[in-house]
Amino acid sequence: MPSEWIARDDQTLTLQGEWTLANYRAIKSTLADHKADTKVPNEADRFAKETISLEAITRLDTAGAILVIELIGVEKAQKVSEWAAELPKEQQALLVRIAEAMDAPLDVETPSYSRISQALASVGQQMLGLWSQQRQLLAFIGLVIATLFQLILRPRRWRVTATVAHVQQSGLNAVPIVALLTFMVGAVVAFLGATVLQDFGATVYTIDLVAFSFLREFGVLLAAILLAGRTASAFTAQIGAMKSNEEIDALQAQGLDPIELLVLPRVMAMLISLPMLAFVGMLSGLAGGAMVATLSLDISLTQFMNTLQKDVSVTHFLVGLSKAPVFAFVIAVIGCLEGFKVSGSAQSVGAHTTSSVVQSIFMVILIDALAALFFMEMGW
Repeated sequence: MPSEWIARDDQTLTLQGEWTLANYRAIKSTLADHKADTKVPNEADRFAKETISLEAITRLDTAGAILVIELIGVEKAQKVSEWAAELPKEQQALLVRIAEAMDAPLDVETPSYSRISQALASVGQQMLGLWSQQRQLLAFIGLVIATLFQLILRPRRWRVTATVAHVQQSGLNAVPIVALLTFMVGAVVAFLGATVLQDFGATVYTIDLVAFSFLREFGVLLAAILLAGRTASAFTAQIGAMKSNEEIDALQAQGLDPIELLVLPRVMAMLISLPMLAFVGMLSGLAGGAMVATLSLDISLTQFMNTLQKDVSVTHFLVGLSKAPVFAFVIAVIGCLEGFKVSGSAQSVGAHTTSSVVQSIFMVILIDALAALFFMEMGW
């Protein structure tokens, strides 16, 4: 049966015309009619043994190539260059590539690895993720610092109102929880210190223990950890919600800088809030230690203050307070960066909020440990 796409002459089957997606349904119907007329159960088996001519094909695309391969068989299509040299090289390559794809097994065996290999691969993935995360953090810190230097000499562009609002949210509203926590920790440190020192008859040195620990470490460290959990998560959620609602894209479309509008006010607010909260934490911790000393150790408040003034220099206070701006900057930057990483879903907001808290606490403790080693080597 001659047709627009197939012509038969004795034992030669000639494919002709445009074998393209536009004619796919018509060619498919023609092939079905030929199969019904010839009463052959497997058309591809018979066509694969016949002489096939492809020189009359004027156009051939992926859809047409699939029909040709279904007609002549995969094995014969893979050797098309041997029996259809008149076909253009591009069309030959198309037939060979599709035949190879059709001949490939659909079920791919999943390679099995030992538990040791899986554990090593997991460690490697975690290290790569950590390396990428730290690179992004360093790049974002550089961007924030560069933007900050650009605005220092332009007071008109300072966002004082936003900064003050963030100081109230991150600093003033956190005073009660910081004071309560450091007060209780100060009492616990004094009680444990007195329990140990009592065996040596040195209970009075509990005052020095509480003073050194809170002026140098606990005051600023506890305040920073509380802000990492309280404020860094808030920064991530706020900016992440804006990212989900495409508000940041709207700011950029208006020619506004999100770093200037969203990040710098939060960073400046943290630089103001954390030193104040660290100071409050130091005083509250000393107050908790004084309470235990007065009620349990028979040390009067006057003796406590005199010992504190005599044995503890202002250097310890300055050493502890000097770490507050560093902690504040790192917490604010991590919180804002994780907010910008939000992809747009509520699940992403929750994941990055959790990540910002974990990263902030980890970085605070890491920097505090490095600072402790540095100050110890310097003899401060």
